[in-house]
Amino acid sequence: MSTLNKIPSPTQIARLPKALLHDHLDGGLRPQTIIDIAKEIGHKLPTYDATELAEWFRASCDSGSLVRYLETFAHTVAVMQRKQDVVRVARECAVDLARDGVVYAEVRMAPELLTENGLTISAAIEAILDGFRAGEKEAQTEGNTIRVTSLLCGMRQNKLSQEVAELAVKYRDKGVVGFDIAGPEDGFPPSDQLDTFEYLRRENAHFTIHAGEAYGLPSIWEAIQLCGAERLGHGVRIIDDVDLNHTPPRLGKLAAYVRDRRIPLEMCPSSNIQTGAAANFADHPIGDLAKLRFRITVNTDNRLMSATSMSNEMTELVKAFDWTFLDLQRVTINALKSSFIPFEERLAIIEKVIKPGYLAISAE
Repeated sequence: MSTLNKIPSPTQIARLPKALLHDHLDGGLRPQTIIDIAKEIGHKLPTYDATELAEWFRASCDSGSLVRYLETFAHTVAVMQRKQDVVRVARECAVDLARDGVVYAEVRMAPELLTENGLTISAAIEAILDGFRAGEKEAQTEGNTIRVTSLLCGMRQNKLSQEVAELAVKYRDKGVVGFDIAGPEDGFPPSDQLDTFEYLRRENAHFTIHAGEAYGLPSIWEAIQLCGAERLGHGVRIIDDVDLNHTPPRLGKLAAYVRDRRIPLEMCPSSNIQTGAAANFADHPIGDLAKLRFRITVNTDNRLMSATSMSNEMTELVKAFDWTFLDLQRVTINALKSSFIPFEERLAIIEKVIKPGYLAISAE
C-alpha cells in the first residue's frame, strides 16, 4: 500500500507543504499587533489582553450576528492605515503562514480600505508588497521557504473596482497576481462590475470572484458565465445543484459545467460554518464535492476571525472525512494548478516541493 493512502496525524499535517489561495490580509492579524498599533493611534478595543482579544474576535464571528461579524473588521482595518502598519501586518502574515507550512499563498486585500488616513491606493499596494517581501526573508531566516503574492479586491458596494483593476494590471509583474471583488453578495451581483471584468480579460489579467457563499446559484452563474471568473471564491453553494439522493449523485447543468471545466472552488470550511453554509465540518459540502472530483481547494479565509490555520482546516477535514495524505496532496496540487502564477512556476513547486514533501512525511 502506498504511504500516501495512510491517514496523517495532526503533527504530520502541521509539517506538510501547503498552498493557499483564499486568505484575507485584514482577517489574519496577530492579536498583539492589533493591540500595539491601537495603543499608538488611540483606537479603542474591546480588550487589550491578546488572549482575550483573540477570543473576542472568534466569538463575535461565531455569534450569528452580521453586525458583530463586521465590527471585527472595523478594528483590523483601523490599525492598517499607516504605511508602517500595513508593512508590519503583511510581513507577519507571510511569517505566520510559513510557520504553518504554507509554501505558496495568494493573500487578498481591498487597498481602498487602507486610505482613511491619507495613504493612496497605490501606496497601500506597495506597502503590502514590501511587507510580503520582508516576511519572505524573515521566514527564510527561520528555515521556512514561502512565496506570497497579492490579489487586489474591489468592494462590490463601492465604485472603485475599475481603478483597483487597473492597478492590479500595473503591479502584476511586481507581486500582484490577480483581482477579486469582495463585500456583500446579496444586492450587489458581480455583473454590476461587468465593465471591469471585460477590461481585465482584454488585459489578459487573472481574476477570481467571491460567489456562492452568502448568495446561491445565481451568483455562481453570473460570476462564471457573464463575468468570466477563473475561480470561485467559496463556491460552496454549488452543492445546491447536486442531487445527492440518487446513486450516483445527479449534477445539474451548472454544477456539471463547473466540474467539467475544472473551475476551482476556493473553499473555506471554518468560515463557511461561521456564516451558516454548514453546521459543522462533517456536514460541509466539501466532503461530497471532493468525492465527486470537483476541483476543490482548502483555504483559511480569515485566520483571526475563525481562529484557524491551514493545518487546522486540514486536520478537521481528516477527522470529518478520513482524508488521507493523498486527499490532502490532491487539494494542495489543485491549489497550485489553479494559482495565478505562470505555469512553469506552479509546476516547479508541485514537482520539487509538494510531491517530495508528501512522500517523505507519509513514509515516516
